[in-house]
Amino acid sequence: MELLRKLSEAAGIPGREDEVRAIVRGALKGHVDTMEVDRLGNLIAHKKGKGPKVVVAGHMDEIGFLVSHVDEETGFLRIEPVGGFDPRTLIASRVTVHAQGGPLTGLIGTKPIHILTEEEKKKEIRIQDLFVDLGLPGKKVARKVRVGDPVTLVQSFTQVGDLVSGKALDDRLGVYVGIEAMRRVKRHQADVYFVGTVQEEVGLRGARASAFAINPDIGVALDVTLACDMPGVSAHEQVTKLGKGVAIKLKDSASISHPGLVRFLVDLAEKKKIPYQMEILPRGGTDAGAIQLAREGAAVVTLSVPTRYVHSVVEAAHVDDIEAAIKLLTTFLENCHQADLKL
Repeated sequence: MELLRKLSEAAGIPGREDEVRAIVRGALKGHVDTMEVDRLGNLIAHKKGKGPKVVVAGHMDEIGFLVSHVDEETGFLRIEPVGGFDPRTLIASRVTVHAQGGPLTGLIGTKPIHILTEEEKKKEIRIQDLFVDLGLPGKKVARKVRVGDPVTLVQSFTQVGDLVSGKALDDRLGVYVGIEAMRRVKRHQADVYFVGTVQEEVGLRGARASAFAINPDIGVALDVTLACDMPGVSAHEQVTKLGKGVAIKLKDSASISHPGLVRFLVDLAEKKKIPYQMEILPRGGTDAGAIQLAREGAAVVTLSVPTRYVHSVVEAAHVDDIEAAIKLLTTFLENCHQADLKL
């Protein structure tokens, strides 16, 4: 899990995925035939084959912020979100401001409860009301920080019982699964591309550009999905459960999985005794939605790692589900030339 720890703790908001890309490049060195970076920043790794052209995509970016205002008098910063946040998860968080002169640690603060009025206690928390405190005088902050500097949340990667937890498991988990599968694949006929995509959190942008260039027959998105198996959530709203296996997606807001690929993955999982569960995600999407629409279209499916507390710094996934995802993807890549893509 050392690689997953490095991926989780690395910084990489949409459009600023450099640190993550370097880790992925290093992890794949010697395991693929070629690697290149396109103009958007997608890392495209290729295992050559003579069978169908397959794209496997996991997005490297994480939700984060850009500095939107520097108060030269007080030193406090205002921030603009890049990706979707629940503002309730941000109060009392530490952040890193990636300034040009070097990283600065900051605090997302708020008024203490002792001085809140009754009306303020009832008020909805909004990101535009939050601020970052660097603990420095305003003039010093103004010299160090510029509008547009990236801001990421701070959290160490850790193991909690049978779970791993940290920031940016959405979607460093998918990237990790893709890397491990590319390392494990032995004999394959498919022409396989693994793409560490960029800017997924702001509109599947990297996947759209890379899939247009590659023009795949098959696309497999790797991502997390909601595991709402927790107190207060009805069984029919839980989407997936931790420890029950990799999730094979049927649909989400961005794509409907190809039925032939779904059947093929289910058959492989049952044949190889890989634990799996079926997933329908009512809201949200993955890179599959962009790959599906590349050029004349591709057959797509998403393999998901069930994850609790998505889009927070304590995202948590079961180690057995991660391993199941790696095994199923590896088996798929070694056998996908046999998949029936007829509708």
